[in-house]
Amino acid sequence: MNIRSFQNFHPQIKNNVYIDPDSVLIGDLYLDDDVSIWPGVIARADVNQIHIGPATNIQDASVLHVSRPSTSTPKGYPIHIGAETTIGHRVTLHGCQIGNRVLVGISSTVLDGAIIEDEVMIGAGSLIPPGQRLESGFLYFGAPVKQVRALTLDERTGLKQSAIHYVNLKNNYLQTFDT
Repeated sequence: MNIRSFQNFHPQIKNNVYIDPDSVLIGDLYLDDDVSIWPGVIARADVNQIHIGPATNIQDASVLHVSRPSTSTPKGYPIHIGAETTIGHRVTLHGCQIGNRVLVGISSTVLDGAIIEDEVMIGAGSLIPPGQRLESGFLYFGAPVKQVRALTLDERTGLKQSAIHYVNLKNNYLQTFDT
C-alpha cells in the first residue's frame, strides 16, 4: 500500500481498517475505525485535511482532494465524511462535507463547500455544485443535482445495511490477505 507523509502530516489510521495495496493516501488524512479503502482510491490531503468516519467505505477509483486556504476561503475546504457512508465507484469528492449514512452513487462529483446532510442518496453520475446543501432524507439526481423525492423507510435502512456489508467484506479481506 502507498501511504505517504507530506510536510509533517502522516495519515492517521485507527483500528480494523482495510486499505487496498493499489490505493494512495497522502498527508493530513484521518481514517476512523472500520473504514475500507478499495483499489485505485487516491486521497490527497496535501493542502487541507481529509477525515473519514467509522464504518465508511470509499470504493474503487474514487478521488478525494481538498482546497487550500485563500483570501475568499480563509480555511479552505477540507473533506469530512461521516459514519456508515458509502462512496461509490469513481466518485470525485473535492473539499466537501458528507454526513452519516449517505450513499454517493457511481461516478458522481461533489465540489467545494457542498454539504450533504445525513441519510441522503445521490444517484449515479450526479454533479453537486460548489456550496450546494442537500437536505437529509431525500434522493437527489442529475447534473446539476435536483431533489427527486423523500427516501423510503427501506432506502434509509439500506444505507446502514450498505455500511454493514462493507464492514463485513472489509473484515474478510483483512483475514484473507492478512494485512
